Amino acid sequence: MESKYLLKFLFIFLILFSSNSYSKTPKDQLIIGMSMNNIFTIDPAAMASNDTVSIISNLYDSLIELDATDRTKILPAIAKSWDISEDSSKITFHLRDDVKFNSGNPLTAEDVVWSIERLLKLNLSQSTFWKTYGFSAKNISELVKSIDNFTIEITLPQATDPKLVMYSIGALGSMSILDKNEILKHEQDNDLGNKWLTTNAAGSGAYYLTKWEAKNMLIMARNEHYWKGTPKMKRIIMRHMTESQSLRLMMEKGDIDIASGMSVPDIKALSNNPNITIESVQRGTLYYVALSNKNKYFANPKVREAIRYLIDYQGINATIMPGFGILHQRPIQKGMPATLPDQGYTLNVEKAKKLLSEAGYPDGFDTTIRVLSDTPFIDIATTIQATLVQAGIKAKVIAGTGNQIYGAMRERNFDIVVGRGGGGVEPHPHANLRSMVYNPDNSDEAKLTPYIGWRSSFYDDKLNKMIETALIERNETKQTQLYKDIQNYYDELFPAVITISQMIDSVAVQKDILNYKSHPSATTRYYLVEKKR
Repeated sequence: MESKYLLKFLFIFLILFSSNSYSKTPKDQLIIGMSMNNIFTIDPAAMASNDTVSIISNLYDSLIELDATDRTKILPAIAKSWDISEDSSKITFHLRDDVKFNSGNPLTAEDVVWSIERLLKLNLSQSTFWKTYGFSAKNISELVKSIDNFTIEITLPQATDPKLVMYSIGALGSMSILDKNEILKHEQDNDLGNKWLTTNAAGSGAYYLTKWEAKNMLIMARNEHYWKGTPKMKRIIMRHMTESQSLRLMMEKGDIDIASGMSVPDIKALSNNPNITIESVQRGTLYYVALSNKNKYFANPKVREAIRYLIDYQGINATIMPGFGILHQRPIQKGMPATLPDQGYTLNVEKAKKLLSEAGYPDGFDTTIRVLSDTPFIDIATTIQATLVQAGIKAKVIAGTGNQIYGAMRERNFDIVVGRGGGGVEPHPHANLRSMVYNPDNSDEAKLTPYIGWRSSFYDDKLNKMIETALIERNETKQTQLYKDIQNYYDELFPAVITISQMIDSVAVQKDILNYKSHPSATTRYYLVEKKR
């Protein structure tokens, strides 16, 4: 019966979008225009983009959630309460006993434990954060256990800040709770349902998947029996749209309700439309310039210091980054009590020339800049190319896809990369430092590919120990000071990863959309969204 109504709806939907009608979208449908270029799978264990996280967060429930306004505020979800042991080594979650998956199967502690074990056994992208805490496929069954049908206990394998672990569970989407019994019906060659979940879902979320065509359209229908209450929107429809101008025109006509991924000029144009609001959310992700210490030039700290003065931070953030980012020069995201003010670095070609001369390169040298071919990355790279050459550094820009650029970086086979990353999903200083700075083993064999510090071959034993000490400090005042000390020491090292901006995500929203709140951790949920018409 559902398929009959779905076909009827799609027929009406196509008529609406192929006409020149200026009528608004259906009152009970939320239509979102977005790029689906980075959505390759909807298996929570394998997702690799913020766009996928926003889908997963509506198909699945998590143990806990982070508040969209204050990410340090942890909200109950499937776990109605939790306890942290006095020695900070164990976290016990007490689950709701009234939740069912969309299949009708009851959600129990067994499903939660299996979902976590599955992450480590598959060893796909979303296992990374568990592994950084010391979990592995070998120890996970001993460390994560169900005490009874609605209680689970997680024993932390190494000393860490349990608050950070809680933030990770609430923020990353990888703690999605899967329907074990339903998924195992579709298992192939012991893949724990991975192939099936590439294009299917088995969760208890506010919505369930009805259609997904890669780089075309994704449709979710509401879960009428959702434990938080019936969602307001009958369907969520995501359309693959990569042209910024097309997104803008469809927003202006009322053909879509929400648009993301637009260029700065189109965002500015829509901001003047009385029927549209621009919602900008600051994320903890950082834009950076990474220098490989395997390169003989950048292994020299004076050259790294010179590069620091060959970046026009203010110009880049004023002309390229509006709508994408704001000026930031520290390795820890803005908004943390531990984050120090920016150092105030500016473009200073004469100072850079002097440093290059002291390093033995008065005439500069040749190098390469690898960068994504997308905006704003390519624009940042060409601007830096233009300022580097003023000091004699001739940089060839190599643009490409994510696999081409970040793939080379993960292999430590690059000179300079202009990129975006550096963690920051969790509202904790270590979230950035772990991704951006920390490098406990600088050998090629270590393959610490999630760490930008390792990718850049930048290693300092004292720095690593300072980060490890700060993480386990229980006194918040002392911990904050330790993180400030880390930032000052890191700056003195003339690091190989130079922060230039902090990410801003701008989304255009029709003014009659109520209760939409873009989440800083990308876990944007739609179950309360409605239209005032």
